Amino acid sequence: MFNKKSVQDLTRKELEGKRVLVRVDFNVPMDDKQNITDDVRIRSALPTIEYLIKNEAKVILVSHLGRPDGKAKDELRMGPIAACLQELLKKPVKKLNDCIGQDVEKEIAQMKNGDVVMLENVRFYKEEEENDENFAKKLAANADIFVNDAFGTAHRAHASTAGVAEFIPAYAGFLIQKELDFMGKALTDPERPFCAIIGGAKVSSKISVLKNLINKVDTIIIGGGMMFTFFKAQGYAVGKSLCEEKFIDTARIFLDQVKNSRTEVVFPVDVIVGQEFKADTPSKVVKIEEIPADWLGMDIGPSSVRKFEEIIKKSKTIVWNGPMGVFEFPRFAEGTNRVAKALAGSRAITIIGGGDSALAVERSGVADKITHISTGGGASLEFLEGKELPGIAVLQDK
Repeated sequence: MFNKKSVQDLTRKELEGKRVLVRVDFNVPMDDKQNITDDVRIRSALPTIEYLIKNEAKVILVSHLGRPDGKAKDELRMGPIAACLQELLKKPVKKLNDCIGQDVEKEIAQMKNGDVVMLENVRFYKEEEENDENFAKKLAANADIFVNDAFGTAHRAHASTAGVAEFIPAYAGFLIQKELDFMGKALTDPERPFCAIIGGAKVSSKISVLKNLINKVDTIIIGGGMMFTFFKAQGYAVGKSLCEEKFIDTARIFLDQVKNSRTEVVFPVDVIVGQEFKADTPSKVVKIEEIPADWLGMDIGPSSVRKFEEIIKKSKTIVWNGPMGVFEFPRFAEGTNRVAKALAGSRAITIIGGGDSALAVERSGVADKITHISTGGGASLEFLEGKELPGIAVLQDK
């Protein structure tokens, strides 16, 4: 799954004059006036786009934006994104009025080598998410080569992420190649000791990841809201803390499986509890066996942080997915922030599995000290679960 051909394997001779359809993930946040509030995803795609321009290809970009449910919506058109990209590339980016059809064919036929066009939001067609073969064929008809650089949608079998690869040769862009290099190597041939830090609210959303990591990693650190389901599975009272009653048996089974493996699971030894789920609630630090009946867990405690920091210091590969506490409340973000800083200060290869963990390292001001921050939330999670991602599976093998 990891050893795929990338755009870098294509020479200038193979790219010059070729129409290259590039699936990018330009699903960026915008305000009410359609101003882009965070252009990280656009900037992340620049290396692939610039490589294709430099090698005289005709670059045809396709992305989704928001959830238009198969209908054209003015507020979800790609115009502002094309304008932002034009500024970043310092060259014209023409936004087309559709993503298939005669008008699109005409525009592409007039492209010169090194030109860039942006197709309209591909999810204006319901056939996109249905991975409709005929729709994929129409998308592919306007290109000679397909490059997927949208890791954030690689876990979706859609027409523009997987379907088009049935009709034209498919390669990884630089962004996807980077994901495969770092996350693929971590799961198949890591430098050891290898530590996985798994947090977040629910056992139900992370249990598949945890199971897949047994015998792959040396240590699993568990934090976040889901730790309380594990505490209850071990016989502790958890007060009013988040607890998935239906997953207590699942948690017990996982703990039994780990006992018979070479992987050690490490839990917090203390937690910060609050009287209510509020930013300004009264709070205190308690040992995990002393959580009061009418209080709820909000973060890992200071002794737990120190314990985790020691493990991080000794590790050579670290994968982190999910915050340690209710980090959207600044008072309960300390555990998450300290873990982020410990990763930044370690000598290990550090990989952040997207989503809230990526936001945490940004907020902690240490993102530039992390080896790799994944661009895909759901995709990176499925990657860690060991699932085959449709948008990766269709790429040509080396």
